[in-house]
Amino acid sequence: MTQVNETRAVASRRILAGLSGLLAAAVSLTAAELAAAAVRPEAGPVVAVGGSAVDRTPAAVKDWAIRTFGEADKLVLQLGILGVLALCAVALGLLALRHRRAGAAGVLVFGAVGAAAALSRPDSASWTDALPSVAGALAGAAVLHVLAGRLTAPPADTPDTGAGWDRRGFLIAASAAAAASAGAGVAARVAAGARGGDAAASRDAVGLPRPASPAAAIPSGAALRVPGLQPFTTPNKDFYRVDTALVVPKVDAGAWRLRIHGTGVRTPLILTFRDLLERALVERDITLNCVSNEVGGPYVGNARWIGVPLAPLLREAGVRPPSRGGRADQLVSRSVDGMTIGTPVEDVMDGRDALLAVGMNGEPLPFDHGFPVRMVVPGLYGYVSACKWIEDIELTSFDAYDAYWVKRDWAREAPVKTQSRIDTPKPFARPGAGTVMVAGVAWAQHRGIDAVEVRVDDGPWRRAELAAEHTADTWRQWSFAWKATPGSHTLTVRATDRTGTTQTEKRTRTVPDGASGWHSVVVTVE
Repeated sequence: MTQVNETRAVASRRILAGLSGLLAAAVSLTAAELAAAAVRPEAGPVVAVGGSAVDRTPAAVKDWAIRTFGEADKLVLQLGILGVLALCAVALGLLALRHRRAGAAGVLVFGAVGAAAALSRPDSASWTDALPSVAGALAGAAVLHVLAGRLTAPPADTPDTGAGWDRRGFLIAASAAAAASAGAGVAARVAAGARGGDAAASRDAVGLPRPASPAAAIPSGAALRVPGLQPFTTPNKDFYRVDTALVVPKVDAGAWRLRIHGTGVRTPLILTFRDLLERALVERDITLNCVSNEVGGPYVGNARWIGVPLAPLLREAGVRPPSRGGRADQLVSRSVDGMTIGTPVEDVMDGRDALLAVGMNGEPLPFDHGFPVRMVVPGLYGYVSACKWIEDIELTSFDAYDAYWVKRDWAREAPVKTQSRIDTPKPFARPGAGTVMVAGVAWAQHRGIDAVEVRVDDGPWRRAELAAEHTADTWRQWSFAWKATPGSHTLTVRATDRTGTTQTEKRTRTVPDGASGWHSVVVTVE
């Protein structure tokens, strides 16, 4: 019986050792987050490691994550990191039961990994970014060392059989660790909330001026009234978000600055948010889409943007496009989180409505979409044009510098491909026999859509009815009245742009310059 009791005691002590590792990890993470609130949110170890993982993930894997998890991909990544940390914490707790110093040293190793990840982020890391991970590791190592000591210390006047331990000391230390973790977590949230509160207050204080050049009125026939069809203008809450920011930057508009400099810049500029608002603003409806959008995918949306035309700003700085003898052919925009996006200077200055946008659908930019300022360039995929939270514009050349996504196997230049999508009926729908309205959207930004055709099964292509065109920079809705007969049918759509180019049937993946192919849905008519 004594041996059984000792066996149970040892098993209980191992369970508590695993708990010690988890408590040490909790203290480490909350202490690090509290330190990150004083440095910057992106320096927190989970965000730093997650960002480093994103940076090093092959493009095909990133593409899969976006397809599989959509806008929840960042949450899935962070939960995965926390899950791995939890397992490692339990293992370190068990190690510390036999080797206290080794267990504590293991926590320090994880802190070093977090610090290295924070310092490795592209174009944004400062030595201070390592401090949260270091502070958290020291706190976690100390907690594990103390808790493991209580588990290995026998009660007074009791021989050390391996089953005895300082219960009272452990309970006091564990309770203190849990309280410290909770307190640090609350303090970190309060500090982060205060920082975010300042940014939110600056956004709330923004009054967008009336544009000097308002957007043209949307034609009454541009928005079709077909159930299931996406609205012509995408509400801000429904607009897609694809980026690498695990923590959405909260930037105080009052402290924000934009620097324009580099090759061929005669007069470098530094602009405040107020400087932009005091310039002549233009308002334009522009459709944006992500290069990670699969054929028929959801990562495309249309919004009304208000902002400062970028080309006049560049000319003010002395920049000329390559076609007029300019020395720079690439504009590299940098975000506050270190993201770099390379855009052809020729495209920005060829007369299209390339903007430094400050507003979206009648309100200041939402934080998710780049407040206080982002770039919007019609006709180019977002990864080469739509820098959010922008703070720096450098003129350089494609030969001299590869931006973030180009280093990861995406194309340097990426004009939007002609695409179309069926919004209704949905895949595997079961409409009744008779007239079924097939409808969707087509886009070829900066070229415009001239025709959309629909095919039923292997039948002939038939012209769809096009909604009125607003501008060549927005998508175009279409509809097709289908005389549906009972049975299983495949509906396929293709579009032709204003250059006469018809959407290709050839199916390609998104890497390196956007997906291609025809979108189709299978339905069963009853």
